[in-house]
Amino acid sequence: MNEVRRLLPDLRSASGPASPERLAERGFDQALTKAWAMSSQAIIDEVTASGIKGRGGAAFPTGLKWSSVNKAEGQTKYVVMNADESELGTFKDRVLLEEDPLGALVGLLIAAHAVGARKAFCYIRGEYREVEQMLAKAIDTLTQLGWAGPGRIDVEIRRGAGAYIAGEETALFNSIEGKRPEPRVKPPFPTNKGLWGSPTLIQNVETLANVAILFAHDAQWFAEYGTKATAGTKLVALSGHIQRPGVYEVPFGMALADILNAPDLGGGVAGSGRLRAVLLGGAAGTFLSPDEVAQSQLDYASLGAFGASIGSGAVMVFDDTVDLQWVLTKLARFFADESCGQCVPCRIGTQRIWEIAEKGGLWTRTEDLRELGQAMRDASICGLGQTAPLALLSILDRPGLRQDV
Repeated sequence: MNEVRRLLPDLRSASGPASPERLAERGFDQALTKAWAMSSQAIIDEVTASGIKGRGGAAFPTGLKWSSVNKAEGQTKYVVMNADESELGTFKDRVLLEEDPLGALVGLLIAAHAVGARKAFCYIRGEYREVEQMLAKAIDTLTQLGWAGPGRIDVEIRRGAGAYIAGEETALFNSIEGKRPEPRVKPPFPTNKGLWGSPTLIQNVETLANVAILFAHDAQWFAEYGTKATAGTKLVALSGHIQRPGVYEVPFGMALADILNAPDLGGGVAGSGRLRAVLLGGAAGTFLSPDEVAQSQLDYASLGAFGASIGSGAVMVFDDTVDLQWVLTKLARFFADESCGQCVPCRIGTQRIWEIAEKGGLWTRTEDLRELGQAMRDASICGLGQTAPLALLSILDRPGLRQDV
């Protein structure tokens, strides 16, 4: 079972990741030429026909989002690449920008052209300094070739400052505007009122890279991998007790067990060699039992049957020596530290879960935790508060993963 390499470049390539030679080698120069010869609606129709969904975690149809920004009223519009990759266990965007920064940037330029924006921002995690340098070189290449810069689309890099919450789209907007990175109440949604009150399109790095390879080829080529419901490939970041940790590109619909065990992918469970659980989607994700892993495919419908989602593509593997109560306590502390404190359900909820976990009450106060988690999911302003209790709730729903049972 071989890894697919579409978003990721061919390992045999000798060209520099940010060079004009790489742009031509990957067909991205043709992608730009093709897109610039098309109308905005034709570009959006092509993206819609491909079935590309957001790869940052929400899986929102990309074509629909682009259409909303294109139709939104306003003379000034913006596009943003979200490279603030702060979800635990997620490092796919870093690898993608290291190995092929031109792909995501070409997708960004096509997106800007489609929605009528003349200004684009690349918001990158502050710790990714070397990646930022590579991204800057790629922007220079596109500017020198006349695809970016004055008279085209001005692309600017903005650096994050280490806040997990800044990855939330509206908190990211506040950060770009020089404000505290706190989420905004929605509606209004970014497609109508985003940066500086203007319609704004924001997409994950991997989503934009998919757009680039789509226009370097076509929708039929794009759909050669994946499922009818979700075409294409997905980058997954394997970590934890796994023989071959790293980022791999696999088609949607692949069995989750194959991703973990195939010799050229995960290579099998490390540590004791016996799987206890998989945390899918990072800190804000869902635990799956070994039986659920054996029955799951990398597809939204398949994982949805177990209350899980692909999320950011993080796949954290735990062998049977791990105390999951310890893991949950660490996650609780993480969310208590990273909550921006703006809304009560998240500010108080994350702190209370951590306090209960620290006192060893995860298995004895399950009803309190369920009620607390549900209140956070229902009333928090943004995704941090809404998803912070998911990993804990998934363990409570799977008694077989608890050591006290």
